[in-house]
Amino acid sequence: MRLLHRALLSVATALCAAVAVSPLSAQTAYPTKPITLLVPTAAGGPTDTVARLIAESMGKSLGQTVVIENVSGAGGTIGMGRVARAAPDGYTIAIWHVAHATAPALYAGLKYDPVADFDQIGRITDVPMTLVTKTAVPAKDVTELIAWLRKENTNVTYGHAGIGSASHLCTLILSQTLGVELRGIAYRGTGPAMNDLIGGQFDFMCDQTTNTTNQIKDGKIRGYAVTTKQRVSSLPDLPTLDSGPIKGFEVTAWHAMWAPKGLPREVTDKLVAALQTALKDAKVIERFAALGTEPVPPSQTTPDALRAQLSAEVQRWDTAIKKAGVKGE
Repeated sequence: MRLLHRALLSVATALCAAVAVSPLSAQTAYPTKPITLLVPTAAGGPTDTVARLIAESMGKSLGQTVVIENVSGAGGTIGMGRVARAAPDGYTIAIWHVAHATAPALYAGLKYDPVADFDQIGRITDVPMTLVTKTAVPAKDVTELIAWLRKENTNVTYGHAGIGSASHLCTLILSQTLGVELRGIAYRGTGPAMNDLIGGQFDFMCDQTTNTTNQIKDGKIRGYAVTTKQRVSSLPDLPTLDSGPIKGFEVTAWHAMWAPKGLPREVTDKLVAALQTALKDAKVIERFAALGTEPVPPSQTTPDALRAQLSAEVQRWDTAIKKAGVKGE
């Protein structure tokens, strides 16, 4: 009987030990299956382009496929809401941009907090914006474009990826600066919007170089200026707005990676490391450069740096959006 008791005690002790270490073992083994990288806009747009480059490289580092899932609508809040509700196990992550910071000011009924309900992984890149039009617009340079926008005013139609998207915010700030009221057409992303701009279905768009560079070079649309303080190497002929008709104008679409709140530390560390490795990947750097952008410095590709950036941007855009009186749809 005593031997049986000891045997049972040994089995019980072993089981308890296994239970005690199993969470850590599971975390250490991460990932053991494909990871979903959610992009809260339509396929083919600038953020989707960034995400696919990052996903391919991260998949190699993590030893698992990183699958892109596009969930568009409501300025990205539908997709990011899904991420906020997902299990914090590292198998659902997201890449989104500055629109994540504008959501609280735009959507009174927002069901998540962009800062508190997510774990920050790191920033990725700051993408310049470009002023582009359909080829039929008569303006030959940015000075003529500004004059044309002021003259035509409400007759000008522009495409954007939804209220609060980078393409919408850029045009909103430009319109306020020029004192015009252009007529917006909302799309599920600037990927599909670009198709209509090429087809001449609307007049104007302010969109990221990752979506406009190749189209400008191919002559499918007209490019006039970039919204950064320096010229963009992939579009060297385009002047900056700051150097010409609109001094001080600067808008960029910064991109970053998030996960649901509550990731185990080991999982967070692996995702951060894989992201940082991706941003050093020669293929990623080369493709980013061809699209007019580059990875952010390593010091900014951390959870702490992204948390600080996001908090500051939420405050910045809250002031700007409330002043403009814009609300999400």
